Amino acid sequence: MKNRIIAPHRARRPLLQAPAALTVAASAIILAVTALAAVAAAPIVHLTWEGPITPVAAEYLAQGIETAAADKAAAVLIQLDTPGGLDTSMRDIIKAQMASPIPVVVWVGPAGSRAASAGAFLTVAAHVAAMAPGTNIGSASPVQMMGAAMDSTMAHKVTNDAAAYIASIAEKRGRNAAEARLFVTEALNLTAEDARSQGIIDFLAPTLPALLDSLRGRTVAMESGPVTLAAETAVLEARPPGARQKLLKILADPNVAYFLLMLGIYGMFFELSNPGAFAPGIIGGICLLLALFAFQALPVDYSGAALILLGAVLLILEVKVTSHGALSIGGVASLVLGSLMLFDSPEPWARVSLQVMIPTVAAFAGFFLLCVWLAVRAQRRPPATGLQALVGETGRVIVAIPEVGTGKVIVHGEVWHAESGSPLPRDAVARVVSVEGRIVQVEAADPAATHP
Repeated sequence: MKNRIIAPHRARRPLLQAPAALTVAASAIILAVTALAAVAAAPIVHLTWEGPITPVAAEYLAQGIETAAADKAAAVLIQLDTPGGLDTSMRDIIKAQMASPIPVVVWVGPAGSRAASAGAFLTVAAHVAAMAPGTNIGSASPVQMMGAAMDSTMAHKVTNDAAAYIASIAEKRGRNAAEARLFVTEALNLTAEDARSQGIIDFLAPTLPALLDSLRGRTVAMESGPVTLAAETAVLEARPPGARQKLLKILADPNVAYFLLMLGIYGMFFELSNPGAFAPGIIGGICLLLALFAFQALPVDYSGAALILLGAVLLILEVKVTSHGALSIGGVASLVLGSLMLFDSPEPWARVSLQVMIPTVAAFAGFFLLCVWLAVRAQRRPPATGLQALVGETGRVIVAIPEVGTGKVIVHGEVWHAESGSPLPRDAVARVVSVEGRIVQVEAADPAATHP
């Protein structure tokens, strides 16, 4: 038999391994598609803040960024409209923006919105910054929020610190640091179009859909590396402030805080005047505590708060002590001055509106003056029964009694109109002879006699 070449058996193994290779390849494709689908399906978390940047805003926005990152969101979109706010709250939000592992987009919109003062810092600190036409940004010069103005040295230090801060943020985000610095040093304010041309923001977006279109396929530089946004498949997931944050935002309004303070004083006065009523004291105590909480989020001048409390004390004393109106005048003056000083700030959002302050002070003062009038009226009103018990009692003449006509005497702490058959001078001791309606008939008593 002739020798034959027999192919080795191992030559057929690639045919046997082909199904396994196809399986591995298919699995890899499926995993890749699944991963891409998961990335595409990741939502863009939509946070909205309208109003001053306060501790409430810092809590909402900073926690919103951290929660979105923990939920593996594609990005965070902050819709912003603010007149500015507190430096500490602003820095808390910026720290959250800088530390975010996912892109943070800030959109100043819709038209008519602004990113003033602290809002300019937040916009510059975003990974992607956009504005709607008809909005503006800037005016970030630091101001003293309460009390006397800063001296020139302190103002220079604070301004330089803020200017360096916004410039460093702008450089980090690849924005025009020199122009951003002018927001602080020159109180520069730019329209949306100027902000784009000067390299402060990335693009204009009149609406949210237009913003998403501009974000589609945009690559954002992150600490971990470039990230490309798939905005065409991303879904906006709105996460508005919660009930607690909405309540705290309302309380942080200076007008609300001021009204709560005054209402709390009302309630405590009622409780002290009528012990055991409970309701006024409970309501007043709650209002005072809410006002104190609001003060933590506002630039409060506590000398103004002290003047308001002093005014309340003086008006309360007027009810108890006869001062012929001196305590009332001092109390009203103290209330007015304290109200003007309570939120002494150049920022309009941090001041009490005169439309709120004037009616509140007028109502407060009017209430206590009414109490004074009622107290004086009750003091001068003759007792309804037992008038004859005055007969024989002695008193002091406080308004001279003529031979014809009436004067006034005080008997047992009560003021009476008095008549006498003979004239009696002021400070003379008089004895009650009879009582006729609201007039007592008196006669001269022994000067050595004692009288109430």
